[in-house]
Amino acid sequence: MQNPKLKQLHDKWLMEATIDEMQEKLSSKEITSVDLVHMYLYRISHFDGEIRSVLEVNPDALHIAAALDLERAQKGSRSGLHGIPILLKDNIDTGDKTHTTAGSLALDGHVAMKDSFVAAKLREAGAILLGKTNMTEWANFMTIGMPSGYSSRGGQTLNPYGEFDVGGSSSGSGAAIAANFAAASIGTETSGSILNPSLKNSLVGIKPTVGLVSRSGVIPIAHTQDTPGPMARTVKDAAHVLTAIAGWDNTDSATLSNPRSGINYASLLKETSLKGYRIGIAGKPFSNRLNKHKIKMIEDAIECLRELGAEIVEDIVIPSAEEKWGYEVLVYEFKPDLNAYLRSTSPSNKNRSLSDVIAFNYKNPKAMLKYGQKLLVDSEETSGTLLEKEYINALEKDQYLTREQGIDFALKQHNLDAIFFGGDRGSEIAAKAGYPTVIVPAGYIPNGEPFGVSFTGTAFSEETLLKIAYAFEQATKHRKAPVLKEESRK
Repeated sequence: MQNPKLKQLHDKWLMEATIDEMQEKLSSKEITSVDLVHMYLYRISHFDGEIRSVLEVNPDALHIAAALDLERAQKGSRSGLHGIPILLKDNIDTGDKTHTTAGSLALDGHVAMKDSFVAAKLREAGAILLGKTNMTEWANFMTIGMPSGYSSRGGQTLNPYGEFDVGGSSSGSGAAIAANFAAASIGTETSGSILNPSLKNSLVGIKPTVGLVSRSGVIPIAHTQDTPGPMARTVKDAAHVLTAIAGWDNTDSATLSNPRSGINYASLLKETSLKGYRIGIAGKPFSNRLNKHKIKMIEDAIECLRELGAEIVEDIVIPSAEEKWGYEVLVYEFKPDLNAYLRSTSPSNKNRSLSDVIAFNYKNPKAMLKYGQKLLVDSEETSGTLLEKEYINALEKDQYLTREQGIDFALKQHNLDAIFFGGDRGSEIAAKAGYPTVIVPAGYIPNGEPFGVSFTGTAFSEETLLKIAYAFEQATKHRKAPVLKEESRK
């Protein structure tokens, strides 16, 4: 960097700076939001060449930062995110000059006509939408066997920690924040797509209750399971983002089931004692096939929770723990949900239905069908009306077994505040229930691969989960930044 002040800040301060620390320097005028954008753009251009986590940068980011700096000087700060750069997954609409393609060349050139609810809420909070991140194409609902982080638009995203799976489908959102290309990012989850890349990239990920955060303007998979959520380097950073993006939205009826709105999750994170909390440990089959290093990290995490004052209930009963889960609900919901989204896009978008996307892929097999499109075809073969018995039965079964005979059963049976899982092993049961999970770094195995632990609760229990996760994080502080190789982005 040519500016010696920014070079020193970049080299000595920025790498693991929290959002609160950024706000302190912004408030004291030690830095500006323009400075933050310059430093992040430098990092993306010099360190993302091999990682390939960022697809494009918002060309107006520096102008937006300057306007927010002026507003801060004249009126003060809007929120904890005022002037803070945030990256968004490539399936989240932004009504600006960046594209929204779900990683697919079938939507190449598609620019949303307006902000998604999430993007609008971030702008309202004063965040700078810095750009879009790569993702597993169609949020990993294109085919069986596609590698995490691969898309026809962005190629293969790699893990900044080394030759490990980058996690999917919010792969770029995870890798970019692990490598510190923005303060935080937005991912989306249908089943594991925030939690898994957070685990793999040593991040805090919040998979919210379905309905806490609106899905309006997000390219969908399944309306009963989809949710956007934050990915960040600390629990409090993630809580700042969740505070900004949560809220009622009349265009997404799921949000109207939220009993409360306007919670400042970050402001709740003060106590580091867990006295009075009861946490249940999900044992087998949720710990099967984990290596000895990960088992040791799980045991250490449980012991830490005890030392923090939590009452630990070992080997809790989850009646549906060994259920063999299918993906029938996703196959049936994807077609009508995607068709509804595509119908609402700009007239310039030529592929306006799932059948159009499939036909485009068949016409361009070299670029589009490297791994096939089995799930797209399977979904297209459904009626799109959600009338099939298989769908209705699968939906009712999934929700009953993951709620009444799953998470809620365990919480009530053992009088628990949360359920502890090693890694992201509970992601599928929480996804089908539509219930929240927070995942937190728990260390690294000897070869450097990141690992984490997660906390799951009932609907809209994010406050409790974040308090537990925060106390664990503050007691352990496992996260460390990856060592990156500098290489100019081609």
